[in-house]
Amino acid sequence: MSAQGRGGAGEIDPADQWVFNPDTGSYELRLPGSRPSGTRPGAGRTPGPGTSPAGAGGDRRTGTRPAATAAAAPSRAAARRTGDRSRTAPPRQRRPVDGEDRRPPRAGDRGVPPQRGTGAPRSRRRPRKKSKKKALAWAGGTLALLLITACTAVYLAYDHLNDNIDKVEVPHANSPAKRDEPVNILLIGTDQRTGEGNGGYGDEGSAGHADVTILLHFGKDRTHATALSIPRDMIVDIPDCETVQEGGGTVTVPGSTQVRFNESLGVDGRDPGCTWKTVEQLTGVTVNHFMMVDFNAVKTLSSVVGGVPVCLSKDINDPKSHLNLPAGDHVLEGEEALAFVRTRSTVGTGSDLSRIKLQQQFLGSLAREIKDDLTDPGKLWNLADAATKALTVDTAIGTIDKLKSLAEDLSRVPVKDITFLTVPVLDNPAEEVKVTVVLDEARALPVFKMLQEDKSFTAAEKEAKGDKEPAEGGESGGGQSAEPDPVPVAEVRVDIYNGGSINGAAQSVLQWLQVTHGAALATNAGNAPAPQAATTLESGPDQAGMAATLAELMGLPKNAMKQTSEDAGDTPMVLTLGDDFEEVGKPIEVPAEKPADVDTVTAADEDVCAG
Repeated sequence: MSAQGRGGAGEIDPADQWVFNPDTGSYELRLPGSRPSGTRPGAGRTPGPGTSPAGAGGDRRTGTRPAATAAAAPSRAAARRTGDRSRTAPPRQRRPVDGEDRRPPRAGDRGVPPQRGTGAPRSRRRPRKKSKKKALAWAGGTLALLLITACTAVYLAYDHLNDNIDKVEVPHANSPAKRDEPVNILLIGTDQRTGEGNGGYGDEGSAGHADVTILLHFGKDRTHATALSIPRDMIVDIPDCETVQEGGGTVTVPGSTQVRFNESLGVDGRDPGCTWKTVEQLTGVTVNHFMMVDFNAVKTLSSVVGGVPVCLSKDINDPKSHLNLPAGDHVLEGEEALAFVRTRSTVGTGSDLSRIKLQQQFLGSLAREIKDDLTDPGKLWNLADAATKALTVDTAIGTIDKLKSLAEDLSRVPVKDITFLTVPVLDNPAEEVKVTVVLDEARALPVFKMLQEDKSFTAAEKEAKGDKEPAEGGESGGGQSAEPDPVPVAEVRVDIYNGGSINGAAQSVLQWLQVTHGAALATNAGNAPAPQAATTLESGPDQAGMAATLAELMGLPKNAMKQTSEDAGDTPMVLTLGDDFEEVGKPIEVPAEKPADVDTVTAADEDVCAG
């Protein structure tokens, strides 16, 4: 081998000139004819010409005894060929000559300085720099490979999740969600038979109705959120809406009056944008985005989180949803989870309103499970994959980047401050057999007002429960007199006068009170002696309970209440409608406060049992 190759002149490998001395605990430079420093010849002998450098000690590692003469000693080249590189007593290090590196390698150095040449070893500084460059080149190459691999994985994941998402363009979507502003997202669950194993669900051949609709409101400061369920069988007016066709262009779908809410999707070509517009008209809340999911969303998400805990207050055996569970606690996933949220005929009143309570319990529990899994990368990926496969959104949030940004912003809301409630409704008075419901405006409009004004329902609940600092004397209310207890509507005696600009207003209010609410003692007293701008209700101190009942029904503001100084006895109260009266059933003034008889639960309520 030439001197320019791996070995040096005379078949001496320069790398082998540095050896570890076990007696000193460091590496030493060994050249031909030199002896190691700090070592003793074995067995008291001094090596002479032709004697093996190892002396009589032999090889400590192998237990072999080397030959005694130089003729018998194998050369280093031979040792390299045979793999025998053991040494027990390397030659003593001689004094370095000019040009040599006087520094021995530090203990723990991993490599031996590469050297080329046939004479005295060259300085170690230059080869050392080359070694660093090689190390840096290797590390840099590895890092680049890792980065490329990671970026490729991220790209593939990004591309995969993006491909999962279906998108619908909504022509009137002009208020995208913004940070530090309230956000309203319409969540729509359809009954379309899409996805594997869903052939037995929903309406056969249906394009999918708005079977489950929830308006999700997130507070401006992200300290609270509200999930408002909208009954599918509520009678509403559906406005005209534009839909974007697959080939481009738009078509306006005519609206409908007094039809079920679930017809806002899938009927006459209506898309989620039509449900969006219907909800805005109903609630007065500006919707920012929609998310639509199918049956698979419930099945896959419940399985990914390892099951969703639910509680039943009684046994359920529903032949329609195929749910058969005893009372008590259960953890549901897959088909069983879907059956749970679809059950209605054997719970509560057997209506959609009873089913909504099951859905709210399920969603609250699912929210808790997902929150717990956000720190698990594996589950997080499975959640994202499952969710996007079952998801259809408006084009404004139709990418993973936008959905991720929106989710990160909205996830700041604490689970305990997510409130579930249902739009207040009444049985449809026009039906003998009650199968649909109508909006209970007296209770629903304050709920809508709270959403419009970004009011927290959890804060309202705390206030209603008296979670305030007590006033002096240990009583809440600061010494003010307690509110009167409302009496049954059937006990309300009132004469109704029309002092406003709407003809027949007194008669319409009378019919509404008598037919819808059972106020048989109300009467139409005709026109008021003089027109007036604001509606008023006059009552005596002994009629405080009746006044409270009528004020709640009519949505009367506090300044409309006029109490006389003397008891009225059998004289009816006097309700005079003013110009502020708009229509029957619509409150005169809508307070942004939660009605006392509207039930709510939070996502943190783990002791809710449906049934």
